[in-house]
Amino acid sequence: MVAADPGLLERPVANIVENAVKYSPDDLSVLVSASAIAGWVEVRVVDRGPGVPDEAKGRIFAPFQRYGDAPRGAGVGLGLAVARGFAEVVGGTLTAEDASGVGLTMVLSVPAAQGSPPVSLGLSVTTTA
Repeated sequence: MVAADPGLLERPVANIVENAVKYSPDDLSVLVSASAIAGWVEVRVVDRGPGVPDEAKGRIFAPFQRYGDAPRGAGVGLGLAVARGFAEVVGGTLTAEDASGVGLTMVLSVPAAQGSPPVSLGLSVTTTA
């Protein structure tokens, strides 16, 4: 359980999953997991795309920024800016980390509701054209 309106969490999760699917090869899955850690609920979305260099990680959250070419579908570069904005509205954060091997991990952390039991959830999203 999180200490936030579920409607405010739907948009950042949808945006980061959509980006992960867009940048991952068709034959590889996107991994989505959630866990409760020390008063926070952490949602991790791992893609197997080209990744983002360290020097560009801060810029990918700015409005109208796109790193490289989106292989499937067009975008205007607002998805991560909007996702981070929604995360901050509910008292959370959205950060980018290197995925082990190749790709990028987006980490959405939001405050857990008081008295929530620890929870771990693993999901897999298969990319298809």
